[in-house]
Amino acid sequence: MKIIAMIPARYAATRFPGKLMQDLGGKSVIVRTYESAKSTQLFDEIYVVTDSEIIFNEITSHGGIAIMSKKEHECGSDRIAEAIEDMDVDIVVNVQGDEPFTTKDDLEKVLDLFNGDDADTIDLASLMTRMTDWNEVNDPNFVKVIVNENNYALYFSRSPIPYPRDRSIPMEYYEHKGIYAFRKQALMDFYRLPMRNLEASEKIECLRYLEYGKKIKLAISTTENAVEIDTPEDLMRANKLMNKNN
Repeated sequence: MKIIAMIPARYAATRFPGKLMQDLGGKSVIVRTYESAKSTQLFDEIYVVTDSEIIFNEITSHGGIAIMSKKEHECGSDRIAEAIEDMDVDIVVNVQGDEPFTTKDDLEKVLDLFNGDDADTIDLASLMTRMTDWNEVNDPNFVKVIVNENNYALYFSRSPIPYPRDRSIPMEYYEHKGIYAFRKQALMDFYRLPMRNLEASEKIECLRYLEYGKKIKLAISTTENAVEIDTPEDLMRANKLMNKNN
């Protein structure tokens, strides 16, 4: 089974333009993410796919492989699908360019889902982590997910799900983490299917898979202190974490 990692890297991020080129412990965020993925030794190949010559040159100058997008894309999955359309691969792992602290343990948990008894039913595997901060549960920047008893996704939302109408009922909340492992065919189906209203409203691409009947299974991450870089404040926290780890 051939497994590759694709890191979609858009330069003009809405909340923090140019964030992938910001300094993180002496290297750019995108290079840190690339090196983190490479260090896991889980992939046959790793590519950065981008709309930016700046990011393209940054990766290639550090010895990495970069692909320039031919079209404008609404989301990272579309960007990856265009790049892998003619590649001979089985599983494509989307590693978010703004998550440089992605761990080997998390990536292995996602990939291991394709080795289970129900692997043939999985179109897409991903990751979730338990939330303990109620402010984050209410924060629309944190995408939440609810799953069934077998950890297949029921819905993703920027709102708290489920809504705690009865606070006496114990309920755990889970954040959806930005690691996806696609079967190539599922990703190509996604690329060719039009966006529908749920995805357009929430701005969460996984909803397109659910709306078209695809099966998404989630593994649970126990990784602590991971930082997704969406804002300048996140970058400050990431640099503090980088300094602490060094």
